Amino acid sequence: MNSRKTKTNPRKTSKKTKSKNNFDNLKSNFILKKIFDLMKENKKLKIINYNKTLQKRLNLTLNTYKEYYQNHSPIEIELKPVKDTYGLFISIPEENEEYYHIYFDDSKKEIKRNSLEKNEKVKKIKIIIDYPVESFESLFAYSKCINSIFFKKFTRNNITNMSNMFYKCSALKELNLSNYNTNNVIDMSSMFSECSLLIKLNLSSFNTHKVTNMCGMFSGCNSLKELNVSNFNTNNVTDMSNMFGCCRGLTKLNLSNFNTDNVISMKYMFSLCFELNELNLSNFKTKKETNVEGIFLGCSNELIDKIKKQIKNINIE
Repeated sequence: MNSRKTKTNPRKTSKKTKSKNNFDNLKSNFILKKIFDLMKENKKLKIINYNKTLQKRLNLTLNTYKEYYQNHSPIEIELKPVKDTYGLFISIPEENEEYYHIYFDDSKKEIKRNSLEKNEKVKKIKIIIDYPVESFESLFAYSKCINSIFFKKFTRNNITNMSNMFYKCSALKELNLSNYNTNNVIDMSSMFSECSLLIKLNLSSFNTHKVTNMCGMFSGCNSLKELNVSNFNTNNVTDMSNMFGCCRGLTKLNLSNFNTDNVISMKYMFSLCFELNELNLSNFKTKKETNVEGIFLGCSNELIDKIKKQIKNINIE
């Protein structure tokens, strides 16, 4: 008996395989659309160049998208100016100007400047920052016309420098950092220095495990009544000099969680904290080479006596 062989069509694909391919394509296109929605038209080419798979097939894995999003997603900031003031509201490094997009109020028209002009009535300033910015050094430094700053969207992981970020924001009263990402920040020196009107500061979202420099971080924050840094990881910090210097409104501070094993300088760390009467340094360790010059300069004798009982090996004469 002759058996009849069935010819198979190599082009024919099962419904199951087709369905899977369609799903993969839909998934890739959906992710692409999401990325493109976030970026401006002139960034699309850069996104495609970012990934070799994209160049060949416009195909993305979820992991690739996650990595992309964490390092290049836009940061959205909302500022509110002080009424009837003018001047600088953001310092943009010249080489990164193309990545900062500024809008006044709810206008969709982009503003090509970074200061308010005299008699200009602006209630809200929206700033969108695209990649590849990696430093926020002095971003709002000397911005004397800003009343509040709110980081509405900040999922990016690649910012490493926040030194002097809010330095001398002398009109700043409100700073919303609830969505703030500090996962890879190394330098926080003078970050909030001279924010003299700032009353409250919520740092509960701060990740400081990579930070090495906290020099002058809160110095001159005269109006701060309380400061909770219980979640700070200071394992890698080498410089704490003048960290709380001139915080004249602080009455108590708990630093029992601070690891000071690697700290080289504590110069003027609590200097001129006149009202400070409760300070927990129970886990502080200092080496012979640690510089503690003027660490409690201007503090009350009562506070210094309490500190001497907490840590025996510190020379604070």
